[in-house]
Amino acid sequence: MSEPQSWHARLAELGLRLPPVAAPVASYVPAVRIGNLVMTSGQLPFVDGGLRRTGKVGGSVEAEDAAHDAKVCALNALAAVDDLVGLDSVARVVRVVGYVASAEGFTGQPRVINGASELIGKVFGKDGEHARSAVGVAELPLGAPVEVELTVELR
Repeated sequence: MSEPQSWHARLAELGLRLPPVAAPVASYVPAVRIGNLVMTSGQLPFVDGGLRRTGKVGGSVEAEDAAHDAKVCALNALAAVDDLVGLDSVARVVRVVGYVASAEGFTGQPRVINGASELIGKVFGKDGEHARSAVGVAELPLGAPVEVELTVELR
């Protein structure tokens, strides 16, 4: 782990800000702390309370657009972490799991979830190096094209 720093300041340097925490769409909480880990619930690409787009990647949604949606999901997950424990208490990002609503034959899930991974890398640098899964699924809640969850370690 590198020297403690303000992740909020790093977001500002990148011209990014955390959105308000997305309201759960079912019976769950946005994030849970267990020991020195925080795990977020899967976050959809909500912007201003609504989905940016719906559909399946490789069908009605282009992979590049879905990668941008994965970045939005990651920001929403970081907002959930911030709301629970404060973003500046994060030591490192441990794991990213991304789900991609995939049209039949679409195999570019890793490229889509790179949107989330690259954002994490820009914000956290070496402390953003993480394990990852990128999974293709038939459907996601509300017709979203992508969903991302994070696990972070606290200082």
